[in-house]
Amino acid sequence: MTSRRDFFRNAGVAGVALAAASVGRAALAALPEPVIMDKAATQPPLVPPSGRPYNPVVTLNGWTLPWRMANGVKEFHLVAEPVVREIAPGMKAHLWGYNGQSPGPTIEVVEGDRVRIFVTNRLPEHTTIHWHGQRIPNGMDGVGGLNQPQIPVGKTFVYEFVARRPGTFMYHPHADEMTQMAMGMMGFWVTHPKGRHPLIDPVDRDFCFLLNAFDIDPGSYTPKVNTMLDFNLWMWNSRAFPGIDSLNVRLGDKVRIRMGNLTMTNHPIHLHGHEFLVTGTDGGPTPKSTRWYEVTTDVAVGQMRQIELLADEEGDWAFHCHKSHHTMNAMGHDVPTMIGVDHRKLVTQITDLVPDYMVMGERGMADMGEMEMPLPDNTLPMMTGTGPYGAVEMGGMFTVFKVRRDQKPGDYRDPGWYKQPAGTQAYEWTGPLAQPARFRSEGGQSMPASRQGPEMEMKVRKPTGHSGH
Repeated sequence: MTSRRDFFRNAGVAGVALAAASVGRAALAALPEPVIMDKAATQPPLVPPSGRPYNPVVTLNGWTLPWRMANGVKEFHLVAEPVVREIAPGMKAHLWGYNGQSPGPTIEVVEGDRVRIFVTNRLPEHTTIHWHGQRIPNGMDGVGGLNQPQIPVGKTFVYEFVARRPGTFMYHPHADEMTQMAMGMMGFWVTHPKGRHPLIDPVDRDFCFLLNAFDIDPGSYTPKVNTMLDFNLWMWNSRAFPGIDSLNVRLGDKVRIRMGNLTMTNHPIHLHGHEFLVTGTDGGPTPKSTRWYEVTTDVAVGQMRQIELLADEEGDWAFHCHKSHHTMNAMGHDVPTMIGVDHRKLVTQITDLVPDYMVMGERGMADMGEMEMPLPDNTLPMMTGTGPYGAVEMGGMFTVFKVRRDQKPGDYRDPGWYKQPAGTQAYEWTGPLAQPARFRSEGGQSMPASRQGPEMEMKVRKPTGHSGH
């Protein structure tokens, strides 16, 4: 994390000079320090140094923005700018974000706080910020042209309002939204209750992250902003597995996890080994009479979901989107299915010409998790990650919820892999095997087949030479 002084010294870009010239030294001296983060690792929670106390959140692969108090007002400084984000080791993306990162830093306040956010625009085009889900004056809602003029390049605008209700919110542009959100401009906002709240229980650990997606061709660095649905990188907080940090908790902890979806599709988020309650949405905490236990909750586009659980099962538990293509990286949607196709003779001929050629998918896709296929620069394997027993064969929106009895309170460090006690792990059967049952499609006792036809195998071939028919 670096301060404004470090930022100006290190950032040798024209946008910084332009912003400094247009705002002026006197004006900049009056602004809060624009704290910059250059790391993609999960940072420790920011214990509030001033203002009303609260139990801080931990942003997965992110951080909380510091503030200063000015006559009882919490002042923050967001810098909208081009950033470089490591998606996972081996791949970086050229994105747009805030304060050195995409997503930008989490903003944490307390119900009833008056907040003042200075927003400096160092993008190559105008921007605004919309405070998604908040109750605020109309002129602070951030829709460019409707509620305010756009923030020009190099200028600083000020948003000021009272955080009127506790809950889980987001911020993102409402200016050239298709481009700016597709480039990674978004952030998390948490408003903590000012006191004991009948619908918000205290928790031991409170995590948050955003669901986002990019379409970045293998070997390139910049997202394709015109993509509508066929994204190839599905991420939490602009990180893809194995780059997503694990959620590390103590056995018996009460855990809250807050998620916001700024992708173009819904995501059924699934946790192994535990049940949870959905205790909050975009509208705030849910009435207790409406809550029921789930292991999967669907987070639709533009929605927030807040879940809570008791971490009472020790182990390493998968936590992921249940759309199977969303737990893969850099997926080629036009790759044909080759299961059952015998490539052996053809492969011999091709490798004489292309030594690095590898067969893909004739027995399924699991081999891709371990093979050492040459990849273009700056891309990730489709399936990757190594656990204590071999390839995990995952990517995208996947991480691990780690529950340990010896994890200390307030300790968020990775405890390493879980060692299952004897007799509690699946194992190979070496005894006798019965003949497997065979499925018959011609009907059972209640609907016997009237006649037996010859066995047939149908092959379908595409017509060629008549496009459009």
